[in-house]
Amino acid sequence: MKLKFDFNNMMDAFIGDEGISEKEIDGMREAAKDAYSYLEKNRGKGWMGWTELAYNQKDIVADIIYTAAEVRAKFKNFVVLGIGGSALGPMAVYNALCHLRYNELDADKRGVKFYVEDNVDPERMQSLLDVIDVKETCFNVITKSGATSETMSQYLIITDLLKRKCGKDWAKHIIATTSESKGNLIKLAKEEGFKTYFIPDGVGGRFSELCPVGLLPAAVLGIDIIGMLRGAANMDNAANSSDPYKNAPLMAAVLQYLAIKKGKNISVMMPYADSLKLMADWYCQLWGESLGKAADLDGNTVHVGQTPVKALGVTDQHSQVQLYTEGPFDKVITMIGVEKFRKDVTIAQGAEQFPDVNFLCGHTMSELINTERKATEYALTRSKHMNRTILLEDVCAESIGELMMFFQLETAYCGKMLNIDTFNQPGVEEGKNATYAMFDRKGYEAKKAELESAKQKQAKYII
Repeated sequence: MKLKFDFNNMMDAFIGDEGISEKEIDGMREAAKDAYSYLEKNRGKGWMGWTELAYNQKDIVADIIYTAAEVRAKFKNFVVLGIGGSALGPMAVYNALCHLRYNELDADKRGVKFYVEDNVDPERMQSLLDVIDVKETCFNVITKSGATSETMSQYLIITDLLKRKCGKDWAKHIIATTSESKGNLIKLAKEEGFKTYFIPDGVGGRFSELCPVGLLPAAVLGIDIIGMLRGAANMDNAANSSDPYKNAPLMAAVLQYLAIKKGKNISVMMPYADSLKLMADWYCQLWGESLGKAADLDGNTVHVGQTPVKALGVTDQHSQVQLYTEGPFDKVITMIGVEKFRKDVTIAQGAEQFPDVNFLCGHTMSELINTERKATEYALTRSKHMNRTILLEDVCAESIGELMMFFQLETAYCGKMLNIDTFNQPGVEEGKNATYAMFDRKGYEAKKAELESAKQKQAKYII
């Protein structure tokens, strides 16, 4: 295992009354056992198809690796068209496992340039078209339903350009990642002859990075996707006990559940590595969309959830950490540390006359960033604010697979403890339906009438 979970600073032995006692953890043993058993019993069923992705994709992975090599040989650019989990996972893995200035490297030091269009801001789309030639670009359209407004609007814009600029060969520039059995995109793929990969029916968007949604973009970038899946399997196999002291993701879920019950309704994700910056974005969707629910499984109105906040160490020591160390006791701060960075830089001599700078000389930047992480941990603990640390041996395909599976398991366990549907997203659907109604989409007339009857804004409240 390349991942360690340190929860000392969640405990009352370290932060006093704001912390969690061993007695409270012992009181959660039955709930932990129930959450563990529920996940094991339902592996691969319903919306838990993600639990099996580390084991059941051998042939798919082989095909992805072959296709990725073809893409690199034929194209100069690879663009993901998607939103939500279809974009956040590929972006996080790209940022973690590729050079931090990947697209700016000389062509002989990288593969295809990589872009993810995860919004419908018109300036963003135009800026993409300003820097790529669609004739030299492969587009990976990712939507399970084929009805995602944002992704399909991108698809329509791009395919119109491809048809005009590439003629009869335009469809060779498209790879579709979608449902195998239903939706608009699979129909289009069959009609137009797109290369196609399938999102398993039991895999939702925020749990989809380890299926073709994330594996294809990663493979195109030359990332070791077999290593990612091996890491996920390592974490899954290590989480093989209903005893939270022997199952790190289960303990993490127990602690977060207890923290929520103590009023810690904010979860700050703070990696101390630029390569892991976008892992916080990916985590925010996973945690927020999975656990933020109005009703529980018994139909009770509960309005549960823990608001995820992204931060970056040490950058946000100079912005957010003041709040975290002296503000309300309403947060759990999770730091992600890296023991061994892939590159290091020594801080040069040259400040002998300035003692308040000279102490740094001769040390390395990895020493500095890790020392600052430990210092922040100390400051948070001293001020009795809950914090925990996930420590990665290094950042590689295997450790990223472990990290993502850790968070997915923690989320599923915690959702069960909260007695909510971890895998639906009714709040998201409400916004989608309102959008459809505003555009007069057929079938949404009742929603349009509801919107029109809503209380109108008052001018006196607009300044």
